Amino acid sequence: MSDKIEAVKKLFTSKSSRVETNKGDTYYQDLFAKCEARLNEMRAQTPANRLDFSELLEENGIDRREFMKWASATTAMLMLPPMFTPLVADAAVMMNRAPVIWLELQDCAGNSEALLRADGPKIDEIVLDIISLEYHETLQAAAGFQAEKQLDEAMETFKGKYLLFVEGSIPMGMNGQYGTIGAAGETFHDHLMRCSENAAAIVAVGACATFGGIPAASPNPTGAVGVMNVVKNKPIINIPACPANPANMVGVILHYLLTGQIPELDSLLRPKFAFGYRIHDNCERRAHFDAGEYVEEWGDKGAQNNFCLYKMGCKGPMTFNNCSIVRYNEGINWPIGVGRGCIGCSEPDFWDKYAYERPMADAKIKAPTGGVEKTVDEFGLGMLTAVGIGIGIHAAASAVAGKREKSGESHE
Repeated sequence: MSDKIEAVKKLFTSKSSRVETNKGDTYYQDLFAKCEARLNEMRAQTPANRLDFSELLEENGIDRREFMKWASATTAMLMLPPMFTPLVADAAVMMNRAPVIWLELQDCAGNSEALLRADGPKIDEIVLDIISLEYHETLQAAAGFQAEKQLDEAMETFKGKYLLFVEGSIPMGMNGQYGTIGAAGETFHDHLMRCSENAAAIVAVGACATFGGIPAASPNPTGAVGVMNVVKNKPIINIPACPANPANMVGVILHYLLTGQIPELDSLLRPKFAFGYRIHDNCERRAHFDAGEYVEEWGDKGAQNNFCLYKMGCKGPMTFNNCSIVRYNEGINWPIGVGRGCIGCSEPDFWDKYAYERPMADAKIKAPTGGVEKTVDEFGLGMLTAVGIGIGIHAAASAVAGKREKSGESHE
């Protein structure tokens, strides 16, 4: 029992991030010099399209001051010191020198829809507008042989330089016949392998492309897998979530433009600047969790007062993502902000493990730490016994104790 309590304590109280955000002056000075050299090299290249970033900002009513505020915030998101802000701004202006080929495989196109935006564009979306999007199977006008010719030309023109964005999982069942594309009926698997061969790096976007997503949910009839299960010996960056946040796509492209390298990744190939933090630690309702204040059922007083959604099945404690910070829809809100618990969509196998509205204890799932989940109440008591963490937990524990006494249950 003590081992289980320790495992739960570790899950809820451990530092979610091991990201080193201060690597020392020498490191950053060297990196700054490399980034300057890299940008000078990019500046000398011919833009892949004629879109002018400054004109786009002006057309959308965004002045220089607002743009520099965005550059400053993006620099912080990339875990770089403020001295890098002018370089990030320069990199954004030169996004039309970043050739991108976008594949659409087995998915709902939700990540492409996130790119398209439903409201007036903000700077992140303008940046995505200006990238040299050489091929996108959903958005482009070309079709059939014309589209295939466009793809072949893009891969040849930007050989070894383009970023290959992949949206959707890869069906491996029936020799890949669940998903084919083009007049020749090329399977998604073969299509991906052919396009990845000369890519500088591959960016898997969304839950499906990274870990298989919903198509890979049990019983996974198409044998769906993520990109990293298929492509080997290539740099791969996973940007999971359903959908992936456009801000994180921008961050990856900016980082590549700045440094010519992929960002620092975690064990699941996710950029640490975006997935180095646990949602639970940056949740606006965290104070209610610490105070033992929970929503017990939809529409109750707890829900009306924005209490913690843990007992309603929120998976924030085991999900790593920055959506609580960057948010969605022009940074206005995110699922927990509107009263819906996190379903852990940036974690592997999220649909089978996390996507339900039940407390974790009822689901009998195992935490990432390997510990067996306990109820919040038991967790609170365990914490109280072990470390005594405050008045709120004391109150919650007392309430639990009262319930148990009424039912005649022992406290031992």
